Amino acid sequence: MKVDGAIGFSPVGTGQSAKAVEELGYDGAWSAETGHDPFLSLAIASQATEHLELGTAIAVAFARNPMTLALTANDLQELSHGRFILGLGSQIKPHITKRYSMEWSHPAPRMREMILAIRAIWDCWANGTKLDFRGDFYTHTLMTPFFSPGPNKYGNPKIVLAAVGELMTEVAGEAGDGMIVHGFTTERYLREVSMPALERGAAKAGKTRKDLTVSYPGFVVAGEGEQFEVAKTAVKRQIAFYGSTPAYRPVLELHGWGEVGDELNAMSKRGEWEAMGERITDEMLDAFAIVSALEDVPARVGERFGDLVDRFSFYAPYKMSEGLWPEVLAGFKKI
Repeated sequence: MKVDGAIGFSPVGTGQSAKAVEELGYDGAWSAETGHDPFLSLAIASQATEHLELGTAIAVAFARNPMTLALTANDLQELSHGRFILGLGSQIKPHITKRYSMEWSHPAPRMREMILAIRAIWDCWANGTKLDFRGDFYTHTLMTPFFSPGPNKYGNPKIVLAAVGELMTEVAGEAGDGMIVHGFTTERYLREVSMPALERGAAKAGKTRKDLTVSYPGFVVAGEGEQFEVAKTAVKRQIAFYGSTPAYRPVLELHGWGEVGDELNAMSKRGEWEAMGERITDEMLDAFAIVSALEDVPARVGERFGDLVDRFSFYAPYKMSEGLWPEVLAGFKKI
């Protein structure tokens, strides 16, 4: 199992941050699309590191089109000397239509077609094939030499897809090179719902689970005394935030907590963000997070997810001394 870190959300200081992550011994690092562009930070990080794998977790796919994503990913693959991973996510309808002013329709089929279109564009550049992609959502039929970057000597980057629902997870297995498991995922949901769907998708394309990479940003609650309570509160609030999203309700339903999701959704509409965290019980916290002493985190992750995921990263929405992480990483290496 590879262990990944994160790169700061702002491009300011990203070079130093990425170098520090590499020196600590992480295998890879991910950027996220929140208040900053996820690609710009990785461009900077690629010049400050030598072997750290760099990926987006995630870039909002439907805020862009296949051509722009193909171009950006191709450039980052070259800048990083083949270390880039294109991680895509659909986001949810209100953000796509109201924040990005883009079209929303049939997210799983659209995502599948977007990935296939990106691959068609890359094939055109690499092999000189005629660009003739015609789908239900995207059409790309024009590429002249002036606008083609030509073959990338490092090959094409891998495409991994964030997914929660079964349909999108199947797309990750069929059209993608793997899956970024959503942090709002329990071990049970991963075993009983996500992995079977991923394998169904892979089978459609003649692939198996071994052909795919599964990355999991898992919630971790660790610390001592007051620090532990701070971590516990922060993670509960983050779980509640995700639990308020109707699209993620199936995860709660599997555990018999569907009504909690309805309540959290209503509370979110009233802006009761802090109070929402109080609706997450310790039982729910244990299902969604690794709750243990810091030195025991590697073993706990191995026990719960060692046979399920290929990459693990810490989802810890609270501050913790960076000096503690080398010991945790050393523990993962031993496992």
